[in-house]
Amino acid sequence: MQLISLISLWMIPLIIGFILLYATFKKVPTYETFVEGGKEGIKIAISIIPFLVGMLVSISIFRASGALDFLVEFVRPAMQAIGVPAEIVPLSIIRPISGTAALGMTTDMIATYGPDSFMGRLASVLQGSTDTTLYVITVYFGAVGIKKMGDALKVGLLADVVGIVVSILVVTIFFAM
Repeated sequence: MQLISLISLWMIPLIIGFILLYATFKKVPTYETFVEGGKEGIKIAISIIPFLVGMLVSISIFRASGALDFLVEFVRPAMQAIGVPAEIVPLSIIRPISGTAALGMTTDMIATYGPDSFMGRLASVLQGSTDTTLYVITVYFGAVGIKKMGDALKVGLLADVVGIVVSILVVTIFFAM
């Protein structure tokens, strides 16, 4: 265990050092390249602010309107019929939209049900098995000007659905006994 901790502690500095040495060997102006990358990063960060604000406002409206609670109560009978707790539905909906909101929900579920409970484990596995598809498409595709995102959206949401279903199956198989 200490070996893994030691390796993880030194891995990033070793990788950065290797990159710097390799770039110096190839006669790349490393500091100037780093500064240019920083400038470009700031420009990108500023350009995605409108998309980010729009996404965060949409999430807030969805939650504050009661639509999320209505949806959970609407699907509760079907979820109970297949043996899945309906409390996982909000996390399943929010995770493709916002990683931060999903992390907050996961934290709340773990605080409420406990980290070793079925719900705590399910929330944790689901959190790690899905991505923030709508966030990525909205913010990053918008920032670089990609207009046709239909196929990326379909594939991303399909991957999220598969991640949610497999999370439920895996946690049920390994931890519901």
